[in-house]
Amino acid sequence: MDVIRTAVIGIGNMGSAHARCIYSGAIPGMQLAAVCDLRPERLDWAKNELPGTALYDSWESLISSGTIDAVIIAVPHPLHSIIAEAAMHAGLHALSEKPLDIRLSSARRAVETGKKTGQVFAVMLNQRTSPIFQRAREIVRSGKLGELKRSVWIITNWYRTQHYYDSGDWRATWLGEGGGVLLNQAPHNLDLWQWICGMPVEVIARCDMARYHHIEVEDDATLTVRYANGATGIFITSTGEYPGTNRLEISGTRGKLVLEEGRLKSWLLREDEDKVRFSSDLNSPHIPLDYEEWVPEEKETAHAGILTNFAAAILKGEKLLSPAEDGLCELTLSNAAYLSAWQGSVPVSLPLDEEAFDRLLAEHQETSKYTGQAASSAHHPDGQYSDRWQVNW
Repeated sequence: MDVIRTAVIGIGNMGSAHARCIYSGAIPGMQLAAVCDLRPERLDWAKNELPGTALYDSWESLISSGTIDAVIIAVPHPLHSIIAEAAMHAGLHALSEKPLDIRLSSARRAVETGKKTGQVFAVMLNQRTSPIFQRAREIVRSGKLGELKRSVWIITNWYRTQHYYDSGDWRATWLGEGGGVLLNQAPHNLDLWQWICGMPVEVIARCDMARYHHIEVEDDATLTVRYANGATGIFITSTGEYPGTNRLEISGTRGKLVLEEGRLKSWLLREDEDKVRFSSDLNSPHIPLDYEEWVPEEKETAHAGILTNFAAAILKGEKLLSPAEDGLCELTLSNAAYLSAWQGSVPVSLPLDEEAFDRLLAEHQETSKYTGQAASSAHHPDGQYSDRWQVNW
């Protein structure tokens, strides 16, 4: 295979941007062969803006057409794993928008399908292409920061208006979207948090439903986690604060990192703090350290970077930057947060009790205002990547 005949399923906000990006020839080895959407007006848009591209109003007929090699899935969250599984069973490669699903149990089945079929399966965790997060991960995972003590991420600059939530009847509903800020905006940060610091073993969460907006899901959440070594972590996010904050601080036995305003600041001790703590004859010694402030010269390649990596994995066997299996980690964190909050902010141990989560989610979906019919939208996407989808400091 020299060229990957690619289809984008769902050409709303994200899907139309992916389609235009591929159509423009920006992704080496990838050709836009088809798009699919239930809404006639979106297919009309594609007919005018993406001439020569095959149009489908059914993802089932597209997948069985035999005219494509891979699919990009950009539909409401509950359909991500369903479509990915069907595509891979049909011999197609798949890249899903985040999150992989609203249920960890469903996402896990899709990942297993990818393993069994041997198809390339990725998830759009585009902020992994940011050099600043890549460098933080290298420092932490290499041991330069020592053993983890604490991580704190305040990520409250995901501001959204009521107009945003009203732009689609599936948005901010338990049945249509499956959650709020933790499932829609903050998956990028939940993913990066565990990508850099590792997965915790316990989650306690407070999720405030409709604190700032007229919605049925959370628009403000605070997670407290514990890691296997006893270290703790705090994650605070919201779509109702302006101006918001994006600040990640990670402390270890050999210093700390702070990521804020596009800068990575590091204070690295020349010996472990715990050694000084028990050997020093001073009450508050100044421990020798090396300070560095780093601003990356290169920019994140964002969505195009993930698409390029996905194509290279198919054509050349390149390692995926955001394999679908990694998407299980951030979904575990959001599912665990909901399970904790629904039960009165109790501690939830990991691995997650998936049956308990699925049962309580179903209860919330029974009273959802969304009917479960085809999603409609009052917004007309223009096929461009928005700045709000990239790292915002």
